[in-house]
Amino acid sequence: MRICVIFNPAARGEKSRRFREHLGVLRGQPVLRPTTAAGTGRTIAAEAAREGFDVIVAAGGDGTVNEVLNGIADAPNGLERVRFAVLPLGTINVFAREIQMPRDLAAAWQVILAGRDTRIDLPEVKFDTPAGEQWRCFAQMAGAGWDSLAVDAVSWQTKKRIGGLAYVTAGLRVLMRPLPDVTASDGTVTVRGKLILLGNGQFYGGSYRLFPLADLRDGMIDVTVFPRIRLDTILRGVTGLALNRLYTVGGAKHFKARELTITSPARMPFHVEGENAGYLPAHCSIRGKALRVVVP
Repeated sequence: MRICVIFNPAARGEKSRRFREHLGVLRGQPVLRPTTAAGTGRTIAAEAAREGFDVIVAAGGDGTVNEVLNGIADAPNGLERVRFAVLPLGTINVFAREIQMPRDLAAAWQVILAGRDTRIDLPEVKFDTPAGEQWRCFAQMAGAGWDSLAVDAVSWQTKKRIGGLAYVTAGLRVLMRPLPDVTASDGTVTVRGKLILLGNGQFYGGSYRLFPLADLRDGMIDVTVFPRIRLDTILRGVTGLALNRLYTVGGAKHFKARELTITSPARMPFHVEGENAGYLPAHCSIRGKALRVVVP
């Protein structure tokens, strides 16, 4: 079994440090390929898929995960031939938690060597960028509204200093001005709100089950909509999450779709796996059970 590990050599944190220390002793003699800048993981993964690697591993956070799986999708027949795996190293590893990949690096590596895989759905989104329309797949979640505006407001220096709390402080700053409406429609159902989230898996942000009805294998995109974002509605949503009743007590709306379009009258960023990728309008569809993922 030929394994290629794609990792960010500049990544910070204790897990990343320990991973670099043990690069030379990973069993199975994997080929190690470092990224050189943001976005290069996609190109490296596409090259590895074309070279015939059986397993391509994203060693990092959700940004690295997204780059690598898109690279596999870029290669001819890459999704059919290649198994995708994750070594969770980032500050937030939502997809790794979704598939129950061990957080311990040694245990996670043993899972990868075992090579057991399953097929999951792979959503694909087309959206606007200054360079024109682009597309990107995602494994876990995407969205627009309050959270994408917060991502846009996060400073890199603050994120390095306080980690995930940087998004919380940015989100509070965004609430100090009016939030534009965002609309999601599948042609039959149309829902409007201040935050629209698309889920393939159930988790968002590491530990929040914002898509409690999502299934990685049902061929559907779960859409969670928050009609209003104010202090009282945030508290209501937190209560709904705690009680696992987000769509009743939490006040969120929900529907499932095979494809849908998200729009906004304002210039609205759109995020994929927590990183802004472009701007609305965005059209999302799903490839049923298209991604082969190594799982425990």
